[in-house]
Amino acid sequence: MDAGLKRELEAKVYAGERLTRADGIALYDSDDLTWLGRLAHHRRSERNGDRVMFNVNRHLNLTNVCSASCAYCSFQRKPGEKDAYTMRIDEAVRKAKEMEDEQLTELHIVNGLHPTLPWRYYPKVLRELKAALPNVRLKAFTATEVQWFEKISGLSADEILDELMDAGLESLTGGGAEIFDWDVRQHIVDHACHWEDWSRIHRLAHNKGMKTPSTMLYGHIEEPRHRVDHVLRLRELQDETNGFVVFIPLRYQHDFVDSADGKIRNQIQARTTMASPAESLKTYAVSRLLFDNVPHVKCFWVMHGLSVAQMSLNFGVDDLDGSVVEYKITHDADSYGTPNTMRRADLLDLIWDAGFRPVERNTRYDVVREYDAAPSLAERRAQPQQVWA
Repeated sequence: MDAGLKRELEAKVYAGERLTRADGIALYDSDDLTWLGRLAHHRRSERNGDRVMFNVNRHLNLTNVCSASCAYCSFQRKPGEKDAYTMRIDEAVRKAKEMEDEQLTELHIVNGLHPTLPWRYYPKVLRELKAALPNVRLKAFTATEVQWFEKISGLSADEILDELMDAGLESLTGGGAEIFDWDVRQHIVDHACHWEDWSRIHRLAHNKGMKTPSTMLYGHIEEPRHRVDHVLRLRELQDETNGFVVFIPLRYQHDFVDSADGKIRNQIQARTTMASPAESLKTYAVSRLLFDNVPHVKCFWVMHGLSVAQMSLNFGVDDLDGSVVEYKITHDADSYGTPNTMRRADLLDLIWDAGFRPVERNTRYDVVREYDAAPSLAERRAQPQQVWA
């Protein structure tokens, strides 16, 4: 990037001007990671100060049986495979209640597109979970799942969302977005939910008062211009609805060898690598700079490792997800040494050690509890912290 363009982009950021598609592509072309981080951190600090949000949540995957075979996915199983599973409702409730003593505030529920499970199972499981844990918010189902529910129920997404909300649904999840550009999407996605339906369903949710997350899967066969296009589509929808509360860039997980049967289900593994830590930090920074109308940017630490998660807080990120507990979609297959569970105390230390102030939130990003600035290292531990992969 030449010095003149660099000065021009910097001036736009500090003046609070909206960046263009060309600006986003130019930012990705820059190799000056420190400069990108400084710009993104400025935008992040203007909006969120020194606060880093987290919640105490549990991921719950009700079934891994899926009618789709998305090219990047190692989670899905077909009916009859030995490690295919579908939880009974009482089993789902039992697993959710395992964290009751941890002051759990959110259940995050994502599933395969089960070919024979009836639609009525889904609102019923929400009702039972809400009855068992009335103070826990239910963030459940991708837009892809909602479109699948339309297919198996004969109902419209409008009717489906009303019934799910009546059963206790607080928010959709942000999944199913992947990369919206069709030139890429047609090679990685094996279901019928594309930008038109994904945006339609989130627009409906926003119009019903939901605040939802948005995501992007990066680091596979897409190029930076596709990431920019993805963010700008979401930014335009956010201009219309103001319903997205957070943006979550999700790093594609390349090294998929399933622990149960040794099969490589990732169909694009042979022609992909995986985003480096530097590329991840750049993606966070550019996303924060482009997505000027979303309040928060999240690093899902499971997919990045704890050290990169801490560094991301200086590249536009102000949210570190939560305790997670059991993330089966990629964690069963990866080998990056990331822990399976982070307790509240672990998250506090992670944020304090990075030099920020922790804020516990709920699903809608309402503040549950604010914590003081970090005590001195000498007060908190005798030994240096562990550095994670």
